[in-house]
Amino acid sequence: MKKKWVYTVLALGLLALAGCNNKQGDNGTMATATPIPTETPTPTPFVPEILGVFEAERATLAGNVKIITDYVEGFINTDSDSCTFTVKVEKEGFYDLIFRVASNGGEKLNPVSVDGEPVGDIYTDKSYYQESAIERVWFSAGEHTVSVGVSWGWIMLDKMTVQTAAPLPDDLYWAEAKLINPNATDEAKRLMSFLVDMYGKKVLSGQYCDDGAFGKEMQVIQNVTGKLPAILGMDLMDYNGVNQAHNSSMKLPMKVQAFWDKGGIVTLCWHWNTSSEYARNEWWGTFYTDSTTFNLKKALNGQDPAGYDMLIKDIDNIAQPLLEMQAAGIPILFRPLHEASGGWFWWGASGPEAFKELWVLLYDKLTNEYGLNNLIWVWNGQHADWYPGDEYVDIVGEDIYPGERVYTSQATKYLEVAEYSTERKMVYLTECGCIPDPDLLVRDGAMWGMWATWSGEFVRKASSLKAQLSEQYTEEYMMKKAYEHEAVITLDEMPDLKAYPISESFNK
Repeated sequence: MKKKWVYTVLALGLLALAGCNNKQGDNGTMATATPIPTETPTPTPFVPEILGVFEAERATLAGNVKIITDYVEGFINTDSDSCTFTVKVEKEGFYDLIFRVASNGGEKLNPVSVDGEPVGDIYTDKSYYQESAIERVWFSAGEHTVSVGVSWGWIMLDKMTVQTAAPLPDDLYWAEAKLINPNATDEAKRLMSFLVDMYGKKVLSGQYCDDGAFGKEMQVIQNVTGKLPAILGMDLMDYNGVNQAHNSSMKLPMKVQAFWDKGGIVTLCWHWNTSSEYARNEWWGTFYTDSTTFNLKKALNGQDPAGYDMLIKDIDNIAQPLLEMQAAGIPILFRPLHEASGGWFWWGASGPEAFKELWVLLYDKLTNEYGLNNLIWVWNGQHADWYPGDEYVDIVGEDIYPGERVYTSQATKYLEVAEYSTERKMVYLTECGCIPDPDLLVRDGAMWGMWATWSGEFVRKASSLKAQLSEQYTEEYMMKKAYEHEAVITLDEMPDLKAYPISESFNK
């Protein structure tokens, strides 16, 4: 009986729908019913509009750069050599700059600026021509200059194509509140829940300061802006075995506790010095590849047993302050082994495979042996080839030092880094020399989850005993603008992280 009644209602409903569609059109004829789609429409693929193709041999050349038939070369001197294109734009918006370039031998990196402002780098490592793109560069209507300069740049440059940029991916700011450690503490879960809630909407302000919440960098910021950053960055360096042998300070947990009690977030990096027997120069700088004979690959493959023992002992050493922080209920944004792909630190000097093996070893010891469940793992190896896998990374970071008083959003790099992981991870500007202009972050869609300015001369005058602002990298007006901006979270705007609700995602 119930089935028959349902079928009757459905039949009447379909007749009613048919009657609604079979009405007369404006010309008196019977209108045709609109067919109901049976499949989800396929999104229309983006097709860029080509603004222009600009041949390098027709550009303005400076210094050693010269025409060789249908291309230019001679990118030798960083101070004088350049190739500058003039581009006329009728409609303001985002555009991609695509360069056809080849290497004269090995990896090459050349900076690109628009109207004198750095926007990114073009990269090539091939002796034949290939394309290198800088995506989503903002152009206002009018005439602009695009200049290719020199960094490590012995290249052959053929042409530049300018085309409209694709829209940002719909899921760019999607992130799930979860952690790679299934045994994460509630404090870590609360912090991660907050970070995910803010991502794509707000940017957390950050500052590195070895002396903690009351250090000179923090005093400078408070004197200039009346505020403090939401994130404090410090270093585990003092817990290296060689540092301890030279009576290093062991006060990091106390400094971390002080800022946590103020309501802030702490991030820790680790400049990992090797033991004295590997030192080429002063012991305190042996985290640099040039200052140590330590070879990570040999330590890991059994050729240097003493080197492997050093790795294990130093991991044991840093576990101790981290355990103190866990006991105090403090979650940490943990960022070890940074900038590996650059090769200037020993943990990157043996290539990506040795680095990734060390990353997994570090994660396994700290997580599974020491039970450090308060760590949120932040990776910034600076290149996709060095990514250890989604199962070992919570947040992806990038360190960028663009020069002096460069406030651009670094949108091209943001979009590149967002693609390092297989699944969407939050993307953070884990170190920077200049504070980026928040207006540009919002305009360009480069919503880094945080920015954190490095310490010393990047914020304060090193020559002064007082906490005085150095405007070498970030001018006073920009610091004030950033710390007062509605899209930037400062310490006074932080919620109570000790009571922040844990996301339902953790219950899955």
